[in-house]
Amino acid sequence: MELQPMIIDLSGLNALICGSTAGIGKEVAMQMARCGASVTLVARDASKLESTLAELPRTSKQCHGTLQVDFSDPENLRKALDRLMATGAVFHILVNNTGGPAAGKAIDSGTDAFLAAFNAHLVCNHLLAQAVVPGMKKAGTGRIINIISTSVKQPLAGLGVSNTVRGAVANWAKTLSVELAPFGITVNNVLPGATRTGRLSSIISGKAQRLGHSLDAVEREMLAEIPAARFAEPWEVAVAVTFLSSPLAAYINGINLPVDGGRTGCL
Repeated sequence: MELQPMIIDLSGLNALICGSTAGIGKEVAMQMARCGASVTLVARDASKLESTLAELPRTSKQCHGTLQVDFSDPENLRKALDRLMATGAVFHILVNNTGGPAAGKAIDSGTDAFLAAFNAHLVCNHLLAQAVVPGMKKAGTGRIINIISTSVKQPLAGLGVSNTVRGAVANWAKTLSVELAPFGITVNNVLPGATRTGRLSSIISGKAQRLGHSLDAVEREMLAEIPAARFAEPWEVAVAVTFLSSPLAAYINGINLPVDGGRTGCL
């Protein structure tokens, strides 16, 4: 096989991208659209969906769309997916991405917090995968990318519920990667480190309030743990997701890819 220049081309592919009206999810949608994919944005806020849809790069060959749904209600998601798939929609790329649970110690968290996070993350991810995999099998190719957290390699202090549920998602994904590989479908996880999003601002603010420290002091403490000495920008995570979603990554399957500036203290 003759090697060609490494150009990420998603032309002719349809991508279903969750949490795609802000932060990392929005950057993923923008990047995939730039690479030629037809993007369906998934989020709960109708006005933000329409605003983001208007921003997406497009050519005459691309057909972008939206799916309004709230992941706090898996049954509502199931019904919305049934309606979408009944239209004959086929998705070659699924990006699972959901806002993380509130900060706090695991021991102080109620069981309702664990159940809510489990539903919003693992259960909804599973419903999405079950909806798109039949079409991927028929197409002979598919990419499922889960944007989760470096906590699946090294739990993060003060994020007890998140650590627990993210770990469950990572193991679910690894299991799927084995089951779906014979059909040309890969399943991988991207693990963002501290990234300049609303989620990071919320974590910094909450920690400053709990400890009685200034926002600047908390930010400096976090930066001191990152060898790169800076936070990631959302687009830096998005390019990793886009690569794993491309034909170039066909033989990469079942991995956890940290995008964290070297912060995670294990391989």
